[in-house]
Amino acid sequence: MKAYERLLNYVVVRTPSDENSETVPSSKCQFNLAGVLEKEMKELGLTEVFTDEQCYLYGKLPATPGYEGKDSIGFIAHMDTVADFCDSEIYPVITENYNGEDLALGNSGRILSTQNFPHLKTLKGRTLITSDGTTILGADDKAGIAEILTMVERLQAEHIPHGPICVAFTPDEEIGTGASHFNVEAFGAKYAYTLDGDTEGEIQYENFNACKASFEITGFNVHPGSSKDTMINASLVAMEINQMLPGMETPRGTEEYEGFYHLTNMSGDVAFAQLNYIVRDHNKEFFESRKNTLRLIEKNLNEK
Repeated sequence: MKAYERLLNYVVVRTPSDENSETVPSSKCQFNLAGVLEKEMKELGLTEVFTDEQCYLYGKLPATPGYEGKDSIGFIAHMDTVADFCDSEIYPVITENYNGEDLALGNSGRILSTQNFPHLKTLKGRTLITSDGTTILGADDKAGIAEILTMVERLQAEHIPHGPICVAFTPDEEIGTGASHFNVEAFGAKYAYTLDGDTEGEIQYENFNACKASFEITGFNVHPGSSKDTMINASLVAMEINQMLPGMETPRGTEEYEGFYHLTNMSGDVAFAQLNYIVRDHNKEFFESRKNTLRLIEKNLNEK
């Protein structure tokens, strides 16, 4: 089976993680894909295959004769997807011999624009897999899963010599807790690669520091006709918080090693408002400084 065929099988299994959940995994639907993958791994000849109670799936491909003493290499991918735009059935669409122009996503009325995504032009003549525009596709990171299991299949079908290979598929990567309960000992690899990357041929050998930051603002709502020096409008306080952050230090204004504050969503009225951010920086000291900036804003506005 080709990698893209596996991908098409996996993406239709919805696996959005839930950042508001207190369970592990954060959503039970991730077990649905784990069950599919566990069965497939056993059929491919992997050994010691098991899914633990927290939805971490492990397996091993024994070394070929004569290579048993080689270092074990691991390959990891995550089963969950983002929750955004993932609230209905997923319908993948295959576009063969892509013409390099704007791409309509099914009958949804949405398009992938070459103006917004210039790299699309470099894919002219290729086969593209997208959603139909009504949901995400979920290739992040089901493409990684498909690549790993296709590799396992090819190693055996083509009798390619190899040392011990360890495979793991994890939950909840999208909400930042995928590594929290990872069993390194059960995994068994001395070195490992995560297949969850960027463009073809790229290998990333370092990572950023990241956290989630949330502001909850409790206002004081009174009749606007008699609110002089009394009303606290939570929505206006939320706006004030965001204005205190460096205006250019957002994903739109940064690149490469530059850190940022990313406002992911906001809600509010006079009585209550909420802001949710993702904070990232490659430099650990700068990352800690960003968190301290947020705490200082909290302190100052509480005093105010």
